[in-house]
Amino acid sequence: MLNGAEPVLLGKIVGVHGLKGQLKVACFSGEYDTVLALATVILEGSDKRRETFEVAGATIHRNRLLLTLKSFTDINQVQHLVGRLLYARRDQFPSLPEGEYYWCDLTGLQVVTGEGEVLGQLVEIIATGSNDVYVVRNEQREYLIPALDDVVVGIDLEAGIMTVSPPDGLFDL
Repeated sequence: MLNGAEPVLLGKIVGVHGLKGQLKVACFSGEYDTVLALATVILEGSDKRRETFEVAGATIHRNRLLLTLKSFTDINQVQHLVGRLLYARRDQFPSLPEGEYYWCDLTGLQVVTGEGEVLGQLVEIIATGSNDVYVVRNEQREYLIPALDDVVVGIDLEAGIMTVSPPDGLFDL
């Protein structure tokens, strides 16, 4: 589980928009609401150096997120930012309704069955058309667990544990 100060990778600057210095952002999760709510962003270049910028505004235009940074008003001022990775501090994320979680909060949880069998650690989340799929690994095996209410029966972020109740046959080889 992350603390609030750790930067979370959200997307990548993929281009510029217009002449006034707006940046096109490809969000890795496909969700824009988090970026729309940010006061600052952290951009990481190919040299792994990170810079923090204040956000002047963000909007959605033709299924693409457009980001405007304070102090930049011209396309020539932001061109060098294209290709950088976009991060934000976790403590800036908007609150979610009960039972919803950010991927960054779930990744790293220990996954156990209701009977107490440790399956491994949640290492990746795959977005599909209908529901997410949790990739859980241990030293011997990888499990693909659908993120469904009747399969994922408990999440305890404080304890770092996700409890699952896999239907019969889900883990058969």
